[in-house]
Amino acid sequence: MLAEVVADSAPRLFAVVQEVGDREDGWVAAWGLAFEGRAEVVAGGGDVRMSLSSAEGALRYFGRGEEARASLYWVGS
Repeated sequence: MLAEVVADSAPRLFAVVQEVGDREDGWVAAWGLAFEGRAEVVAGGGDVRMSLSSAEGALRYFGRGEEARASLYWVGS
């Protein structure tokens, strides 16, 4: 029973990836945990932390128009 509670309440792990060009080059810009109704994001080797209303909210901080596009990758999905 407790295992079900833990599994049901576990946050989802995601990466914020920045890509340049037509998927020519890319890197992980940040890691995050998505909870019910919020997301916690850590970037820059741990020196930048954000509390956001959703994982998708991180995209506006890491997208740089044509220079670098940001997208989410869900770990384990």
